[in-house]
Amino acid sequence: MNNHIYPCIWMDGKGKEAAEFYCATFGNGKITADTPMVVTFELSGQKFMVLNGGPQFKPTPATSFFVVIEDKDEVTKVWQTLSEQGQVLMSLDKYDWSELYGWVQDKYGISWQIAFGKLSDVRQQKFVTTWMFCGEHQGKAEAAINFYAELFYDSSIEGIMRYPEGEFAGQITHAQMRYDGNVFAAMDRGVPQPFTFTEGMSNVVECLDQQEIDRYWDKITAEGKESMCGWCCDQFGVWWQIIPQQLGKLMSDPATAPKVGAALMQMKKMDIAKLEAAAK
Repeated sequence: MNNHIYPCIWMDGKGKEAAEFYCATFGNGKITADTPMVVTFELSGQKFMVLNGGPQFKPTPATSFFVVIEDKDEVTKVWQTLSEQGQVLMSLDKYDWSELYGWVQDKYGISWQIAFGKLSDVRQQKFVTTWMFCGEHQGKAEAAINFYAELFYDSSIEGIMRYPEGEFAGQITHAQMRYDGNVFAAMDRGVPQPFTFTEGMSNVVECLDQQEIDRYWDKITAEGKESMCGWCCDQFGVWWQIIPQQLGKLMSDPATAPKVGAALMQMKKMDIAKLEAAAK
């Protein structure tokens, strides 16, 4: 596992509050950056970003975090904390795939699948970003996970389960994948849903150089769409931010950050040379 790909949660001004809440809820967490616009934090060594972008976008359960916990008492404790002021999507109970499992959308609108299980089943990665292909993207999970396997380095599809019969026969009930060394999961929803992916939950890809930025951007937008400031959407509805690894450093100097930010606001695909020139 590495932190070259990590989730970004869009919020309306409650980034630090949410980061502190998650660190306290799951333990083994820390805030690693705190600015009015961006807050980053780590849970069990995994990086998360919160963007205080305003009320424009909201997360949906189309993207959730599957959390594997090896102690039943901890499962119950985490569940109770996340459920407070939240919305239960699947009650905490025994299911075919877990002795104790539940799906909840917390008070910040973020969805969590909490499961008692073994970390070894997810390569010791406690938090697994999980995509649910539903709404207008129902049935696209298999095409998406194959596309990402070709897109990212150090990738593999590690297991697929399918609906055996009915309207969705052959579609994916659960798949586990590894992209750039990170574990992900995906599914097609077995019942119609009124939501799909939004900019409220995106995936940040930190790139070593302009060649990497060009590669990811061009492949994702070939059948997807471009947005501003490094944001793009693939043909399956999933949102991405393709950024240079040095962006955080360029934006952290109070003397140059306004000029770098102004240059960034003029870009769709990020141009490292122009960003570095703005910082001079």
